Amino acid sequence: MPTRHPLLDVTEIDTDIETYLNQIGEVTFRFPEHDSRCQSFRAVVDNQHWFVKHGNIPQTITWLKQAVDFNAAVQHEALPQLHNAFTTPDGFTLVYNWVDGESLRPERELRDGEIHPRDRFCAMPADEIIAALNVIYDVHVLIEKRGFIAEDFYDGCIIYDFEKKQIHLYDFDHYHPAPFINDRGRLYGSSRFMAPEEFQKGARIDERTNVFMLGRTAFVLLANSSDSRDDWKGNEVMWQVAKKATNTDKQLRYQSVQKFVSAWHAAIGTGEILI
Repeated sequence: MPTRHPLLDVTEIDTDIETYLNQIGEVTFRFPEHDSRCQSFRAVVDNQHWFVKHGNIPQTITWLKQAVDFNAAVQHEALPQLHNAFTTPDGFTLVYNWVDGESLRPERELRDGEIHPRDRFCAMPADEIIAALNVIYDVHVLIEKRGFIAEDFYDGCIIYDFEKKQIHLYDFDHYHPAPFINDRGRLYGSSRFMAPEEFQKGARIDERTNVFMLGRTAFVLLANSSDSRDDWKGNEVMWQVAKKATNTDKQLRYQSVQKFVSAWHAAIGTGEILI
């Protein structure tokens, strides 16, 4: 019989997650505790790197199990693959393949003189930024088709490999079946990306909410979080598409992610893009 992999084939462990990872391999980096209070690790097992995420309170366990459902429904080359999920004495653990690159909101101290990864990203030529945005948008078209709505997507969910010019997205624990009602008031997320209805208890959160978030993503990445037209690195029509997407009135936005992305791709070819 083939040997069972101690990380990929396990369904339950009888010790805490960090102890277990060091028993079967080595923890090479322990990420600071997330706002969600999850613990995350870079672990080496059998000479391969893995991203391991663990939750040990009821809410985080619920979110991680939600991520299992999401990953079962949505697969894309820009999303790290979920390889396993298992229980621990105090919680629940997910195991993803490790992807190289820099988070645009790194969970580490920057070195003296180091340029922030988001600023470094936003300083790239416009066509490279647009190529990365297009991947983000294609992923969310697929997510819409699979019946999910984003919550808590922001630049901290983006990993960019500057050498390979390759983008990955992660942290989909808060993506819900669509639509849902805002029962909390302020939802999870960065206010730089959030639609007005994400602050309104009782509001419907649907595809138009995600359209707003994707429009804001364009402003964050193509204008380094500026709303000024002077800082925008795309063309005029792309600007107008992003402005429509981020209208505070849901009825005046694009009515689906697919319609927004179609308008975005059409706009790319209509005028000069700044270098």
